[in-house]
Amino acid sequence: MAESTATTPQTTGQSNSPARRTGGEGSPSLQSEKGLTSIADAVVSKVAGIAAREVAGVHALGGGVGRALGAMTQRVGIGGDSGVSVEVGERETAVDLVVVVEYGESIPRVAEGIRDNVTRRIEGITGLDVTEVNIAVNDLWFPGDDAQDDDESQSRVA
Repeated sequence: MAESTATTPQTTGQSNSPARRTGGEGSPSLQSEKGLTSIADAVVSKVAGIAAREVAGVHALGGGVGRALGAMTQRVGIGGDSGVSVEVGERETAVDLVVVVEYGESIPRVAEGIRDNVTRRIEGITGLDVTEVNIAVNDLWFPGDDAQDDDESQSRVA
């Protein structure tokens, strides 16, 4: 990735602040003579969530309760990405993820894969510089865990 000579401010965490970028070598600008492109936190969050799920060894995002609530709210169309939190500044973004890793996978290798993929996807899709990707491994998934959850959710009486 090419180095940019422009200085970049710290993330502001303001969800309504438009994302601007003066553009480094080879990077498209979010601000030009013809207008400004603003990117909402929800867009960056969605990109980060999808990118994290693309990595081999990631079973799910979010904690147990968060995953259950997220699944229910997504069914009715109001849910966001559980396990993903972002701060979006004018030129930069920071990402916090909570993940469940599949048992038997190397957690450091999975975390490195998540950081690389999330950074590459966010920078490629939004043009924002990713300052950090923090990962909390909340649980391990074992084959058969989902089958137990399905059995418990079924009623014992007819």
